[in-house]
Amino acid sequence: MKKILVVLGGGRPNGNTAQLTNAFIQRAVSAGHQVELLSLNQVEVNGCLGCNACRYGKPCVQKDGFNAIAPKITEADLIVFASPLYFWTISSKIKAFIERFYCIAQEDENPPLGRYEHYPIHDCALLMTSADRYFWTFEQAVSYYKFTIINYIGFQDKGMLLAGGCGNTNGSPRISETNHLEAAYRFGREIYQCREKTF
Repeated sequence: MKKILVVLGGGRPNGNTAQLTNAFIQRAVSAGHQVELLSLNQVEVNGCLGCNACRYGKPCVQKDGFNAIAPKITEADLIVFASPLYFWTISSKIKAFIERFYCIAQEDENPPLGRYEHYPIHDCALLMTSADRYFWTFEQAVSYYKFTIINYIGFQDKGMLLAGGCGNTNGSPRISETNHLEAAYRFGREIYQCREKTF
């Protein structure tokens, strides 16, 4: 059994991203994993101020929801980032959440690949939805995920589910008309049965 933290970064309460996320969670729970959903629509997390107070043993100076979330990040085996596509990348809520990882970084005296800090090692995965379904639709979002979460922070990728073609942004969610929810069920069930996947 793994401890999974799913971070939902925006979107409508019953929109495409929420439905995709719920499908993943249902199957991950049925596979025996302990799953917690953290909605950044309900918890305020601001971006990092760069004040460096945390580098001197002090708690983050910002009095938002992140300080209560930080232990959940440290304890999780897997962190799943779930986001709608906004301006061709992940949501600003997810970006702000990732920036605050600075609080849990530790000094690294022998940093690899240009890093000057190290983070607790976790597995990670990415769930995304979009209205468009071009070959390049998720290119910028995937680039950010791979560069920041995997290459820099050092998390271990367990896969991505990139759900394009979910209907236009002005209408009702149409993800149920695609095969993406079934893919999310499989991803949740099989995420620890293989090293990494793209659905």
